[in-house]
This record gives sequence, structure tokens and C-alpha cells, in this order.
Amino acid sequence: MAGLCLYAGGALAAKLAGVAAFTLAWTHSIEKIPWEEDWRVTPAGLVLVEARVKGMGAGMEPPPEAVLAGGFWRWAPRVPPLPDVILRRAGVTADWRLCAGGQCRPMGDLAPGDADPVMMKPCDPG
Repeated sequence: MAGLCLYAGGALAAKLAGVAAFTLAWTHSIEKIPWEEDWRVTPAGLVLVEARVKGMGAGMEPPPEAVLAGGFWRWAPRVPPLPDVILRRAGVTADWRLCAGGQCRPMGDLAPGDADPVMMKPCDPG
């Protein structure tokens, strides 16, 4: 079974065993609009399944194929599996939120609050 590892400062900060899918959520720093991405953890890397944004503005325009459903513009980005995803943390905006297994947590619960960047990557759940 898959697992997701978070690294801060090059060191393992959290190992989320059994996480095969997760949602990464945040609030845009300028527009204050929610953005969410659904990811899968696979042997080939992290796969972006769907992106959602609640509104538009300041570089948040959804692509032409996006569909408005449930109050969000939704689309399936066409990107290959990624070996890792780097999250920058400005410290002046709300932190990233990671949702898995029906539970959402701020990144600060998983990695040191001042850690920038945080790297997410698939890992051996063992």
C-alpha cells in the first residue's frame, strides 16, 4: 500500500502510511479564494487528478475545459506523474491543508511551522 512522506529541511518530517490519495487545499494569498487539488500516490509518482478553484482573479483563471460544479471550477490537469511536489510557505498567509482518510490538517501539524519548503513524495509505507 502507498504512503506519502513530507520532508522539511531535507529531513523526514512526517510519514503518512496507507495514504493512497489526498487533497491539498489552500487559500489564494491575494484573492482569498479556496483552491483544492486531488492527488494519487502511485509507484510512478504523485498524480494530479483534479484541480478546483472557487473563483477567478490574480492568476487563478481556470482553463477553457473547466466546468463549474458545486461552486468550484473543476478540471483534470494534464501533467505526468511527479517524483515530488515542493510546497513553499510564506508565513504571511494561511498554511497549506492536507486532507487524507477523511481528516484535514494544516501543514503545521505535519511539518515544523517555519519549515520552507516542504517536499511531498511517495514513500514506502513500511
